[in-house]
Amino acid sequence: MGGGEREAMNVEELMTGGTVLPITRWGEPVMHAQTHPVTVFDEELAQLARDMFATMNASQGVGLASTQVGRDIAMFIFNCPDDDDVLHVGVVCNPVVTLPDGKDRNFEESEEGCLSFPGAFEMLARPDKAVCHGQDVEGNPIEIVGTGLLARCLQHETDHLTGIVFGDRLNGKRRRSLRKKAAEMAYRYPADWPISDKLPFDPEQHRGSASPL
Repeated sequence: MGGGEREAMNVEELMTGGTVLPITRWGEPVMHAQTHPVTVFDEELAQLARDMFATMNASQGVGLASTQVGRDIAMFIFNCPDDDDVLHVGVVCNPVVTLPDGKDRNFEESEEGCLSFPGAFEMLARPDKAVCHGQDVEGNPIEIVGTGLLARCLQHETDHLTGIVFGDRLNGKRRRSLRKKAAEMAYRYPADWPISDKLPFDPEQHRGSASPL
């Protein structure tokens, strides 16, 4: 940041003014490596957050990690409902997720997908509660308490920043199923998606799946 003071930034300011970026796919090295901590909280970081919000909105996601736009820094964004359908929006840098222990840990199995492996979903059990500590886009400490889908989102996006994709958490059978589904739907997602729109469902290309995603 520059030497002068500036007003605190609201997350709403980061949800406009961004440029849609292509989403990085599984297999690219940045997707499978540990990220670097965010140490500089400046306008460049804020603009990356804006671009990530624009990209997430264009791809109709609820969370997006910096690695998914090719950046190897520890930051993710989210716009996701919790178990009470309350919408939570934010930016988290240098996240650390804490999960319940022992009898307080309840697993919920639900369908999970990833914008970096588009068109494919598979069932995955995760704890139904999560607490995420980190910093906002200006370096201020923050805490997000997640339940339901938000808890899953916090875990999923923090995984990305440690080089883990959710397919790594599946057993062999489900991982093979996920890859098959992604291969069947790959024709719908251009290399620069979501800059270019997703293509319409084509039964001739899909070959055998019961219904489009």
